[in-house]
Amino acid sequence: MSGHSRSRRGAPLLVYAALVFVFIYLPVIVLILYSFNRDGVGGFPPRHLTLAWYRQLFADAPLWDAVLNSLKVAAGSVALSLTLGLLAALALDRASFPGKALFRRLVLLPLILPGIITGLSLLMFLVFVGAQLSLFTVFLGHGTALISVATTELFAGLQKLDRAQEEASLDLGATPWQTFWRVTVPNLKLSLIAAGLLIFTLSMDEIAVTFFLTGRDNTLPLEIWGRLRRGITPEINAVSALILAVSVALIVIWHRVRTRGLGADAPELLERP
Repeated sequence: MSGHSRSRRGAPLLVYAALVFVFIYLPVIVLILYSFNRDGVGGFPPRHLTLAWYRQLFADAPLWDAVLNSLKVAAGSVALSLTLGLLAALALDRASFPGKALFRRLVLLPLILPGIITGLSLLMFLVFVGAQLSLFTVFLGHGTALISVATTELFAGLQKLDRAQEEASLDLGATPWQTFWRVTVPNLKLSLIAAGLLIFTLSMDEIAVTFFLTGRDNTLPLEIWGRLRRGITPEINAVSALILAVSVALIVIWHRVRTRGLGADAPELLERP
């Protein structure tokens, strides 16, 4: 087939792909533009640009309280998910036990289930045990729901790990615990950082699970949702633009760290027998 024929056949696909990207990203661009529009959300394109909405945003105490709540929950979720995810990844990579194949599938279940199902299930469990809804229950919900993210990332890192270093450490007299902290964990540093960044980003943006588990204190997504019910304001556009910028930055850092740590030939996650 000639290059000219391939070019003609590829042109409709290129146009289709361009239309899809415009459909996805044009509203995001419009949102960012409106965050600088002096006239608010009316009138397009914006004619009078201003930073007034960002100044108003930084003076909004309730909104920043919600940001602080989200940061607390996200930080705790990273710690909990990485701890339990590392244990699960070690079990999948190093141990043999009955039901391992089923456990491997169950680890991925939170990634497959809709957030509303996960949130409702956790709510029913917390009501059953008589727990009071608060930021602590949101932290537990995020931490457990995101274990699967940590497990898949750390499992991939363990698959790339050179076991000879651990064997040498044990041969030189180190205990298994010393080998774990001085050899295994340092070699998993990039995978831990990548998983932590991704979990932090997902926790900051989580709304479905948070909606069912939160008490009186709002996280940032719920604070925005509550204000949107009263109407779209330029201040919401401004905070959305900031969230977008931070999320993109974290995802880019995660991708670069993961690529550096795993390489292009990383194995399929959790697919090995």
